[in-house]
Amino acid sequence: MSKIVSVIPARGGSKGIHRKNLVDLAGKPLVYYTIAASLRSRVDETWVSSDDDEILEVSRSFGARALKRPDYLATDKASTELALLHFTEHVDFDILVLLQATSPLTIPEDVDRSIDMLEEFDSVITVAELEQFVWTDGAPNYDIHDRKMRQDTTSEVFVETGALYATTRRVLVDTKTRMGGRIGFCKVPFARSLQVDSYEDLELVRKVMH
Repeated sequence: MSKIVSVIPARGGSKGIHRKNLVDLAGKPLVYYTIAASLRSRVDETWVSSDDDEILEVSRSFGARALKRPDYLATDKASTELALLHFTEHVDFDILVLLQATSPLTIPEDVDRSIDMLEEFDSVITVAELEQFVWTDGAPNYDIHDRKMRQDTTSEVFVETGALYATTRRVLVDTKTRMGGRIGFCKVPFARSLQVDSYEDLELVRKVMH
Protein backbone atom coordinates (compact mmCIF):
# COMPACT_ATOMS: atom_id res chain seq x y z
CA MET A 1 0.00 0.00 0.00
CA SER A 2 1.28 3.44 -0.91
CA LYS A 3 1.75 5.91 1.93
CA ILE A 4 -0.09 9.13 1.08
CA VAL A 5 0.73 12.36 2.88
CA SER A 6 -0.21 15.97 2.38
CA VAL A 7 1.85 19.04 3.14
CA ILE A 8 0.58 22.57 3.63
CA PRO A 9 3.35 25.20 3.38
CA ALA A 10 2.44 28.05 5.72
CA ARG A 11 5.21 30.52 6.40
CA GLY A 12 4.87 33.25 8.99
CA GLY A 13 5.61 36.20 6.73
CA SER A 14 3.16 37.58 4.19
CA LYS A 15 2.74 40.83 2.28
CA GLY A 16 -0.90 41.19 1.26
CA ILE A 17 -2.36 40.23 4.64
CA HIS A 18 -0.44 40.42 7.92
CA ARG A 19 -0.04 36.92 9.42
CA LYS A 20 -2.20 35.64 6.57
CA ASN A 21 -2.22 31.96 7.48
CA LEU A 22 -3.71 32.80 10.88
CA VAL A 23 -6.16 35.48 9.76
CA ASP A 24 -9.75 34.91 10.90
CA LEU A 25 -12.11 33.39 8.36
CA ALA A 26 -15.58 32.57 9.68
CA GLY A 27 -14.25 32.04 13.18
CA LYS A 28 -11.27 29.87 12.27
CA PRO A 29 -7.72 30.69 11.18
CA LEU A 30 -7.21 30.44 7.41
CA VAL A 31 -4.92 27.41 7.68
CA TYR A 32 -7.68 25.42 9.43
CA TYR A 33 -9.76 24.88 6.29
CA THR A 34 -7.07 23.17 4.26
CA ILE A 35 -6.06 21.04 7.23
CA ALA A 36 -9.69 19.99 7.71
CA ALA A 37 -10.10 19.08 4.04
CA SER A 38 -6.97 16.96 4.15
CA LEU A 39 -7.96 15.19 7.37
CA ARG A 40 -11.31 14.21 5.84
CA SER A 41 -9.65 12.82 2.71
CA ARG A 42 -7.84 9.53 2.08
CA VAL A 43 -4.52 11.09 3.04
CA ASP A 44 -2.71 9.06 5.71
CA GLU A 45 -0.88 11.99 7.30
CA THR A 46 -1.54 15.73 7.13
CA TRP A 47 1.51 17.95 7.64
CA VAL A 48 2.09 21.68 7.93
CA SER A 49 5.54 23.01 7.06
CA SER A 50 6.32 26.39 8.60
CA ASP A 51 9.07 28.56 10.00
CA ASP A 52 6.57 29.99 12.48
CA ASP A 53 6.07 28.33 15.88
CA GLU A 54 2.58 29.78 16.38
CA ILE A 55 1.38 28.46 13.03
CA LEU A 56 2.78 25.03 13.88
CA GLU A 57 1.12 25.06 17.31
CA VAL A 58 -2.24 26.09 15.85
CA SER A 59 -1.93 23.44 13.13
CA ARG A 60 -1.27 20.73 15.71
CA SER A 61 -4.36 21.82 17.63
CA PHE A 62 -6.45 21.07 14.53
CA GLY A 63 -4.92 17.62 14.05
CA ALA A 64 -2.04 18.25 11.67
CA ARG A 65 1.54 17.13 12.13
CA ALA A 66 4.15 19.88 12.16
CA LEU A 67 7.53 20.25 10.49
CA LYS A 68 9.70 23.24 11.39
CA ARG A 69 11.13 24.78 8.26
CA PRO A 70 14.43 26.70 8.35
CA ASP A 71 14.13 30.47 8.01
CA TYR A 72 16.03 30.51 4.73
CA LEU A 73 13.27 28.36 3.20
CA ALA A 74 10.57 30.80 4.28
CA THR A 75 11.62 34.01 2.54
CA ASP A 76 9.77 35.73 -0.31
CA LYS A 77 12.36 34.35 -2.73
CA ALA A 78 12.43 30.76 -1.47
CA SER A 79 10.49 28.52 -3.86
CA THR A 80 7.80 26.08 -2.82
CA GLU A 81 9.90 23.35 -4.45
CA LEU A 82 12.71 23.96 -1.97
CA ALA A 83 10.22 23.57 0.89
CA LEU A 84 8.93 20.34 -0.68
CA LEU A 85 12.42 18.89 -1.06
CA HIS A 86 13.15 19.80 2.57
CA PHE A 87 9.93 18.01 3.53
CA THR A 88 10.99 14.97 1.50
CA GLU A 89 14.20 14.72 3.53
CA HIS A 90 12.25 14.47 6.80
CA VAL A 91 9.01 12.64 6.04
CA ASP A 92 8.53 9.23 4.44
CA PHE A 93 5.85 8.93 1.74
CA ASP A 94 5.06 7.44 -1.66
CA ILE A 95 2.47 10.00 -2.78
CA LEU A 96 2.53 13.67 -1.85
CA VAL A 97 -0.38 16.10 -2.04
CA LEU A 98 0.63 19.75 -1.83
CA LEU A 99 -2.23 21.86 -0.49
CA GLN A 100 -2.27 25.64 -0.17
CA ALA A 101 -3.71 27.31 2.92
CA THR A 102 -4.65 30.25 0.68
CA SER A 103 -7.26 28.04 -1.01
CA PRO A 104 -9.72 27.43 1.86
CA LEU A 105 -12.53 26.21 -0.40
CA THR A 106 -10.72 23.00 -1.35
CA ILE A 107 -12.82 19.97 -0.39
CA PRO A 108 -11.80 16.39 0.52
CA GLU A 109 -13.23 15.07 -2.75
CA ASP A 110 -10.74 17.21 -4.70
CA VAL A 111 -7.90 15.61 -2.76
CA ASP A 112 -9.22 12.09 -3.31
CA ARG A 113 -9.79 12.61 -7.04
CA SER A 114 -6.24 13.87 -7.49
CA ILE A 115 -4.89 10.79 -5.71
CA ASP A 116 -6.97 8.47 -7.91
CA MET A 117 -5.70 10.23 -11.02
CA LEU A 118 -2.10 9.33 -10.14
CA GLU A 119 -2.90 5.83 -11.35
CA GLU A 120 -2.92 7.33 -14.86
CA PHE A 121 -0.73 10.43 -14.52
CA ASP A 122 2.65 11.24 -12.98
CA SER A 123 1.41 14.51 -11.47
CA VAL A 124 -1.99 16.14 -11.02
CA ILE A 125 -3.01 19.78 -10.64
CA THR A 126 -6.35 21.41 -9.96
CA VAL A 127 -7.69 23.62 -12.73
CA ALA A 128 -10.83 25.65 -13.37
CA GLU A 129 -12.25 26.19 -16.84
CA LEU A 130 -11.83 29.75 -18.09
CA GLU A 131 -14.97 30.66 -20.00
CA GLN A 132 -14.20 34.33 -20.59
CA PHE A 133 -12.57 35.72 -23.71
CA VAL A 134 -8.90 36.35 -22.97
CA TRP A 135 -6.34 38.69 -24.52
CA THR A 136 -2.66 37.86 -24.16
CA ASP A 137 0.10 40.23 -25.32
CA GLY A 138 -2.48 42.30 -27.16
CA ALA A 139 -4.07 39.38 -29.00
CA PRO A 140 -7.37 37.57 -28.26
CA ASN A 141 -7.84 33.85 -27.81
CA TYR A 142 -10.57 33.88 -30.49
CA ASP A 143 -11.07 34.97 -34.10
CA ILE A 144 -12.30 38.59 -33.99
CA HIS A 145 -13.81 38.11 -37.47
CA ASP A 146 -15.80 35.11 -36.31
CA ARG A 147 -16.70 35.81 -32.71
CA LYS A 148 -18.78 32.88 -31.48
CA MET A 149 -21.10 32.77 -28.52
CA ARG A 150 -19.24 31.59 -25.44
CA GLN A 151 -21.25 28.38 -25.23
CA ASP A 152 -20.43 27.58 -28.88
CA THR A 153 -16.65 27.72 -28.51
CA THR A 154 -14.89 24.38 -28.89
CA SER A 155 -11.47 25.12 -27.40
CA GLU A 156 -10.97 24.53 -23.69
CA VAL A 157 -8.87 26.96 -21.65
CA PHE A 158 -8.04 26.20 -18.03
CA VAL A 159 -6.63 28.24 -15.16
CA GLU A 160 -4.23 26.56 -12.76
CA THR A 161 -5.90 27.20 -9.42
CA GLY A 162 -2.77 26.76 -7.31
CA ALA A 163 -4.85 25.00 -4.67
CA LEU A 164 -3.61 21.44 -5.03
CA TYR A 165 -0.78 19.48 -6.62
CA ALA A 166 -0.28 15.72 -6.33
CA THR A 167 2.76 13.73 -7.32
CA THR A 168 4.97 10.85 -6.24
CA ARG A 169 8.22 10.89 -4.30
CA ARG A 170 10.03 9.57 -7.37
CA VAL A 171 8.80 12.33 -9.65
CA LEU A 172 9.47 15.06 -7.09
CA VAL A 173 13.00 13.86 -6.37
CA ASP A 174 13.87 13.22 -10.02
CA THR A 175 12.45 16.45 -11.48
CA LYS A 176 12.82 18.77 -8.45
CA THR A 177 9.40 20.19 -9.24
CA ARG A 178 5.81 19.63 -8.10
CA MET A 179 4.74 18.95 -11.70
CA GLY A 180 6.68 16.32 -13.61
CA GLY A 181 6.03 13.70 -16.26
CA ARG A 182 2.51 13.38 -17.60
CA ILE A 183 0.28 15.96 -15.92
CA GLY A 184 -3.42 15.42 -15.33
CA PHE A 185 -6.09 18.06 -14.75
CA CYS A 186 -8.36 17.68 -11.73
CA LYS A 187 -11.17 20.05 -12.74
CA VAL A 188 -12.92 22.08 -10.05
CA PRO A 189 -15.66 24.73 -10.20
CA PHE A 190 -14.43 28.29 -10.54
CA ALA A 191 -15.70 29.15 -7.04
CA ARG A 192 -13.29 26.63 -5.51
CA SER A 193 -10.38 28.24 -7.36
CA LEU A 194 -10.56 31.41 -5.24
CA GLN A 195 -7.35 32.23 -3.37
CA VAL A 196 -6.81 34.51 -0.38
CA ASP A 197 -3.90 36.84 -1.12
CA SER A 198 -5.46 40.20 -0.23
CA TYR A 199 -8.13 41.58 2.08
CA GLU A 200 -10.43 41.89 -0.95
CA ASP A 201 -9.95 38.16 -1.61
CA LEU A 202 -10.72 37.45 2.04
CA GLU A 203 -14.01 39.33 1.88
CA LEU A 204 -15.00 37.55 -1.33
CA VAL A 205 -14.30 34.11 0.16
CA ARG A 206 -16.28 35.06 3.27
CA LYS A 207 -19.26 35.86 1.06
CA VAL A 208 -18.91 32.62 -0.90
CA MET A 209 -18.75 30.61 2.32
CA HIS A 210 -22.02 32.14 3.50
